[in-house]
Amino acid sequence: MITGEIRNKVDKIWTDMWAGGVTNPLTVIEQLTYLMFIRSLDEKELETERVEAITGESLPKIFPQTEEGQLMRWSKFKTRDARDIFHIVGEKVFPFIKNLNGSSQSAFNRYMQDATFLIPTPQVLQRVITGLDELYEHDIKDLDMQGDLYEYMLSKLSTAGQNGQFRTPKHIRDMMVRLLDPKPDDRICDPACGTAGFLVSAAEYIREKYEAEMTGEQWEHFASTMFTGFDTDRTMLRLSAMNLMLHSITEPDIRYVDSVSKQNEISSQYDVILANPPFTGTIDAESIHDNLKAVCNTKKTELLFVALFLRMLRRGGRCACIVPDGVLFGSTNAHKELRKELVENHQLQAVISMPSGVFKPYAGVSTAVLVFTKTDAGGTDKVWFYDMKADGFSLDDKRQLVEDNDIPDILARFHNFEAEKDRKRTEQSFFVDKAEIVKKDYDLSINRYKEIVYEKLEYDPPSVILDRIDKLNREITAKMEELRGLIGG
Repeated sequence: MITGEIRNKVDKIWTDMWAGGVTNPLTVIEQLTYLMFIRSLDEKELETERVEAITGESLPKIFPQTEEGQLMRWSKFKTRDARDIFHIVGEKVFPFIKNLNGSSQSAFNRYMQDATFLIPTPQVLQRVITGLDELYEHDIKDLDMQGDLYEYMLSKLSTAGQNGQFRTPKHIRDMMVRLLDPKPDDRICDPACGTAGFLVSAAEYIREKYEAEMTGEQWEHFASTMFTGFDTDRTMLRLSAMNLMLHSITEPDIRYVDSVSKQNEISSQYDVILANPPFTGTIDAESIHDNLKAVCNTKKTELLFVALFLRMLRRGGRCACIVPDGVLFGSTNAHKELRKELVENHQLQAVISMPSGVFKPYAGVSTAVLVFTKTDAGGTDKVWFYDMKADGFSLDDKRQLVEDNDIPDILARFHNFEAEKDRKRTEQSFFVDKAEIVKKDYDLSINRYKEIVYEKLEYDPPSVILDRIDKLNREITAKMEELRGLIGG
């Protein structure tokens, strides 16, 4: 999260861009992300040089080993004259990063082809570079800055709440990844990838857990075929490609695809799907793929995406996705059919209800995480419900760090279902038998099953209360008389 002093510094950079004539918020985001990417390339090169100095080995470099090639590095040009910086970045560095991977087939090159350097003057560029460098050096060395900056900037877009383009907070993404525990041989997809946050979280988890034991073949899979993302916004795809490249995923399958439309024919391909699909809006009925309408005949994107996840997963594949609460208890035929599909034909494992503040300040909608496995043969015996009340941050627009956090408890309990069997309905998590869910029209709202303990309060008899009131009234009258006597005196 970007808060306090960091937020002020980011606002200052934004103001510098605005004053320089770059007033479209999405253009500001794009240009800043390009610059952060350029800086990050130099960071990776510096790390390579440190490893070389320690090991004595010669490693592959990003920048050409010529005087002109080295001048394209952030650390080399950032202190030069403003006109020199403007020339180097606009004429040298930007064309270089557009062709960084060489192959025009790479996702990065595909979506960088229509990228344009739009910072208007040397002075504006110098101020922005100085501001970014100060942020990196003093404030945010260890954050996923590219994603966090994008998330904060997006709050300035007036359409953010309508088009669904807000990032899932990193701690929620990490929780969902840990629920599914992806493996080095898995194929992982987010069909509504935005800036590729879920794919990055999955990559970090796999590297953290399996790095020491991964084979060369698995590393090759990691860099190319492991990660797939779809989006309908070329800007998002560009940001995704850059974000993944910075996490050593050089050839991800990032595509311009309307996931729920007829142009997406993918079926039974992925081992893991992690997603936070669009909550709002509907789609043109003619463009919706027929086999999605067969599961739930609707134009609501939040329902169509869940049906899509089932289709795209291979048998045995797992999904953790965020849905608005309406999916859990909606009364339309489409809502009921989708829930019935999950419960009857696949294995629905968990419904984790999240507090409505999780997506503030971008949206205040109440949501839940669904965790299920595609089986095509049922398998839902009972469903685990968890009532998340805290996620480690305040649930207001400020989203400041707090001590209350249910996420460690959720992960511990999810991976030890045996200990959950005797939990009562009055507790924060519990199982509900499939038969009861069926009986309640496949309702998946935790409030339909949770039992609330009411504390019995004992009150005095009415006569005692009336005597007490009468005594108070007499005391008030006496005091009033006393006051009148003082005033009269």
